[in-house]
Amino acid sequence: MKPIRNSRRALALASMVAVGALTLTACNDDAGAADTPTAPPATGAPATPAASPTAAATTPAASGSASAPAGGAASGAPAAPAPAGSAPAAGTTLKLGESATIPFSSGSTKGTIALAVTSIEKGDPADLAPLNLGDKAKGLVPYYIHYKVTNAGSTDLAYTSVNHMKGLLADGTEAQELMVIGSFPKCKSESLPKGFTNGQSATSCAVAMSPEASRIAGAEYWGDPYTLGKGLNWK
Repeated sequence: MKPIRNSRRALALASMVAVGALTLTACNDDAGAADTPTAPPATGAPATPAASPTAAATTPAASGSASAPAGGAASGAPAAPAPAGSAPAAGTTLKLGESATIPFSSGSTKGTIALAVTSIEKGDPADLAPLNLGDKAKGLVPYYIHYKVTNAGSTDLAYTSVNHMKGLLADGTEAQELMVIGSFPKCKSESLPKGFTNGQSATSCAVAMSPEASRIAGAEYWGDPYTLGKGLNWK
């Protein structure tokens, strides 16, 4: 199966948990219960999915993948700094390790976070073996986008999830995304822990897939108040 849909449309569907034909299912025998919250989620906040079985979903990349049309995130000069007290403007580019303070919402929970992509690590195609993706991952290399979330507001953000993080290829276009449900030790992505109040920090990870001939050179956060292709970038 070689989907030729535009990545923006595919990701919009994925955000509504309706990726349809783009969803690849896999069974990870190593998935355990360690990623399941030890307490019920806060009212209105999504619960962490069960760790087993593991499912993976990929969405087609923009240019940089032979089967995808051109498109993707803008790669121009960084936007002008945002006024004091507001979120950085869409398109702002930060250095790895540099944080941005932005509004955050998950269901009925709203707050403020400081977000920073700390590193982008090249993985090994063999890392994907437990996900049983088979030929669907042929010619692709996983990269792990590590990022840090700090509660910069007054709301307890326990059990919410900060996702909407994706990779950018060397030419600035969107990388193919891999979503994993369950345990994937190479790139752990979990809900924020209990008691995630002001000043508390946690780390998370997103998997981006690159063709062997390219590489993941940056990352984009496109969660609210941003949109895909018009978010915050780290390089």
